[in-house]
Amino acid sequence: MNRTVVLLCLFIFGSTFSIGAFPVLLPEIARDGAISDVALGAIAGAFGLARVIADIPAGLFITHHLRRALVLAAVCLVSGVVCLSIGASLGMMVLGRGLWGAGHALVMLSGITAIVRYAPARSLGTALNAFEMSAMLGVLLGMVGTGLLPSSWPWNVSLAVASSPLLVGMVLLPSLLRSIPAEPGSRDRPWFARVHGDTASGNVMPRFTRLTVLAFLCGSAIALAWSAVGQFVLPLRASREFELDRTGVALLVALPQFVDVALLLPVGAYADRTSRVRMLGLILLVFAVAVAAVSFGPLSVVLVGCVMFGVGLAAWMLPINVLNQEGAQASIAWRTALYRVAVDTGVFLGPVISGLLLGHSLLWVVGLTITTLLAVLALLLLRHEARSPSRPRVD
Repeated sequence: MNRTVVLLCLFIFGSTFSIGAFPVLLPEIARDGAISDVALGAIAGAFGLARVIADIPAGLFITHHLRRALVLAAVCLVSGVVCLSIGASLGMMVLGRGLWGAGHALVMLSGITAIVRYAPARSLGTALNAFEMSAMLGVLLGMVGTGLLPSSWPWNVSLAVASSPLLVGMVLLPSLLRSIPAEPGSRDRPWFARVHGDTASGNVMPRFTRLTVLAFLCGSAIALAWSAVGQFVLPLRASREFELDRTGVALLVALPQFVDVALLLPVGAYADRTSRVRMLGLILLVFAVAVAAVSFGPLSVVLVGCVMFGVGLAAWMLPINVLNQEGAQASIAWRTALYRVAVDTGVFLGPVISGLLLGHSLLWVVGLTITTLLAVLALLLLRHEARSPSRPRVD
């Protein structure tokens, strides 16, 4: 694994502790601030909404200004932590989550673009999953670390302390910028472009084959399951139905992330050697069962569901692998930005819809709908793979 990939992994590792800390503190944020379920969904959903808004301009900007995008990401992430740590008003919390969302959109798009551009093609799946594993490891440690902090601390103080590993990324940022090849004449390049190069030739749009559409839908479904069930339904059930304290909520929410981190590298390595479409279909079937178990089961079933949920999360990067079979290298940033719009729409809609339905005692609709969606997409992928003629792999 080359130096750029390693530094990208360390950068995103430090930046995701705050994402892991937030769902653990969600019940306390609602209780201490007397925040309604709808407003709570708005705070949680602001993260995804900001990512949806930022994805397209970020992708266009990253095409010729990858290193500048990483600096801007760092500024947004630090600012978001400061706003949330102040926690003085609903507006400030929404702003903080929004800045987080914009920062993480830039980090994810920059990281994926740099890896696809500079990582060896034969190990692309492994490199992408190492990047995702680093992000999820940060989320996991953020959850566990928050649960171990003194329960007497106010939630905003706990959030600030749990987010402090973000400073690791800030320290490593100069080294990361030096490791990314400089683009000659970048000052003269357009600020926003779809194609990386001197001309506008090439395939700038992904070919919208059936497989491309399925890849986009799978990304949205995985994100919806993670944000609605893993980051909203699960911590609220843990606190309100199972009456777990902060440490219990943290451990339960962290269980899927632990399994995800353990499986990401093996899944990526295996995906480099086999059919990524078939693997994605099989994992989504497991994910569908997991969502049903976590949404409707008693605590013992939820624990099993959390393990299976982690298996499902290990598929995060597989749609990117599938999508990059469909387009040219020159439009990586633009193609990835379009894909991230689909993913981040799911991240945004998950908690917002869940909050609205929770206010009307209809939260069960979320689990049922996502379970069905994942199962249908899995069957469509497996059917597509069964009907496709076998062909040799090209690396």
